[in-house]
Amino acid sequence: MTERVEHGQLFIGGELTDPLGKDVIEVISPHTEEVIGRVPHACPQDVDRAVDVARRAFDEGPWPRATPQERIEVVTRIKDGIAARHEEIARVISSQNGSPYSWSVLAQALGAMMVWDAAIRVARDFTYEERRDGVLGPILVRREPVGVVAAVVPWNVPQFVAAAKLAPALLTGCTVVLKPSPESPLDAYLLAEIAREAGLPEGVLSVLPADREVSEYLVGHPGVDKVSFTGSVAAGRRVMEVAARNLTRVTLELGGKSAAVVLPDAEVHTAVAGIVPAAWMNNGQACVAQTRILVPRARYDEFADAFVQAASALKVGDPLDPATQVGPLVARRQQQRNLDYIRIGQEEGAKVLTGGGRPDAQERGWYVEPTLFGDVHNAMRIAREEIFGPVICLLPYGDEQEAVKIANDSDYGLSGSVWTADVEHGIDIARQVRTGTYSVNTFSLDMLGPFGGYKNSGLGREFGPEGYGEYLEHKMIHLPAGA
Repeated sequence: MTERVEHGQLFIGGELTDPLGKDVIEVISPHTEEVIGRVPHACPQDVDRAVDVARRAFDEGPWPRATPQERIEVVTRIKDGIAARHEEIARVISSQNGSPYSWSVLAQALGAMMVWDAAIRVARDFTYEERRDGVLGPILVRREPVGVVAAVVPWNVPQFVAAAKLAPALLTGCTVVLKPSPESPLDAYLLAEIAREAGLPEGVLSVLPADREVSEYLVGHPGVDKVSFTGSVAAGRRVMEVAARNLTRVTLELGGKSAAVVLPDAEVHTAVAGIVPAAWMNNGQACVAQTRILVPRARYDEFADAFVQAASALKVGDPLDPATQVGPLVARRQQQRNLDYIRIGQEEGAKVLTGGGRPDAQERGWYVEPTLFGDVHNAMRIAREEIFGPVICLLPYGDEQEAVKIANDSDYGLSGSVWTADVEHGIDIARQVRTGTYSVNTFSLDMLGPFGGYKNSGLGREFGPEGYGEYLEHKMIHLPAGA
């Protein structure tokens, strides 16, 4: 993406509409530190308009009353539109947030397309109404769309997260106000264009780029029936607090500090080859990143050397260069946050094994070297707090019981993995770790299974039938005997 992108209007209810406020959002390249785009900054009055059209579209419009198959056909066209424009989407996202282009193609764009596709597969087999034999007679159980959804997405994987919320919301018959992050609003305009071309009816989707203040106004709007939020724990708590005023239903997908447990029988090169991309993915800006690597103390030096070699070989550079593996962080504040944690880790007594500062070759941009800390114990801040960047901790453990204890000794419970020569034993470890998703000898996120977290990692689930059900209300209808 080389040309500056200018959007002067907001996408409200399917139409490009002049904003009611005058503020704009400048999108800054994390690689060049130059402005690459401008979009309107939605104001509270714009939120009122978007919620109003979504409310009317839900209460009176055709979308909630369409058949499941009719909705599937429209959403399938959205999915196909994303697939057709995946390279464009990937370039826009990499330009906005610094995600390496090769990763953007696979995860940001094609990954989002896979989320839409998986939701369509769930919708095809979903049962919206069923009869049961109740205690007092026959009953009819219905599942009906929850209503107007406020979908608040972050900057790190904007299309992927938008798909996780929009796909089930639309397929169940909800209407949606999508609130992209001010760091990454440009790809949301592409999505709006694709949705309009797919034939999404009037009022069903609005896109409102805005900051936290306007987001809070949206979350607390009395016309909203459900909030689906992805972001930090602090912001999630605030979302829950504001939504509670109206008893608005809430799904929260928050942070993580996930542990990759390397068992003593693991083959070193296999484990390292699997963990490194899972730790430094998306420049470390991923809630599911494996940021605590637990290795047996008896093999600590062997694993430390292997991880240092792999991390130091990661290519850092321009996110639009297909060879880049680690790009810049999304904003100067994130760069400074990571540098502060590197300093804190050293003050706590941890040892920088590789990295530890700005890359010498990058004169501009919000870069931080892929950094690996050794001699870390789990009480250190760098092992307990989500850094959200390319800063990873290597922690030794004594026996397997201690490894599980360390993995569970966290305020988070979002992801994790185990690496072993015995898959069945790995599954046994997976059963003991209190986290919402787990991988054995791999790292993946399957869109047909439930995704979400324990503890401070959130509430509710996304993906699969479980995530689909988050956008439905359950109704019981009592029937007369013999019906």
